[in-house]
Amino acid sequence: METSGGGIQASLGGRYASALFGLARDARQIDQVEASLATVRDALQQSDDLRALTRSPTVSRGAAVKAVLAVADSLGVDATTRSFLGVLAENRRLGQLPQIVRGFRELAGRHRGEVSAEVVSAHPLSDDQVIELKQQLRQRAGRDVTVDLSVDPQLLGGLVVRIGSQMIDSSIRTRLNSLAQAMKG
Repeated sequence: METSGGGIQASLGGRYASALFGLARDARQIDQVEASLATVRDALQQSDDLRALTRSPTVSRGAAVKAVLAVADSLGVDATTRSFLGVLAENRRLGQLPQIVRGFRELAGRHRGEVSAEVVSAHPLSDDQVIELKQQLRQRAGRDVTVDLSVDPQLLGGLVVRIGSQMIDSSIRTRLNSLAQAMKG
């Protein structure tokens, strides 16, 4: 599998993402698995119980497998993702899920000829703002860009965009910190 300088496959989460991507590609289910992983990611962000399950070292393997498969069924994820979640639980790697989801999205985007960008904003972006952002990023990157959106109220305003190793920080927090440093002399 092609990676830039070892990039995605360098981390444990990246290796799992690559393995899942290979399974999804061979089964021609990249889109289904990507959608399922987005559902899992959203559930992780919204559920304290699910986050606790993925992070707790005290939950036995059997209990973790049973619980994660029940969660997968309730979320309606595809069979490949469901099985993969069971393997992660069995191997005590559920804590790697955020990195695995990011890695899979990057691999799927690359497969489609897209560039992936992580975008953190102070407030949720409207659909129109996301469309405008994608257009601006497409002009900058020279090809289609998929965006992974998250919210961090501590930014106060503005955006932080990361495309590969390039970071564009236009957040108010960073501007205020820069101003404070300049005032200190």
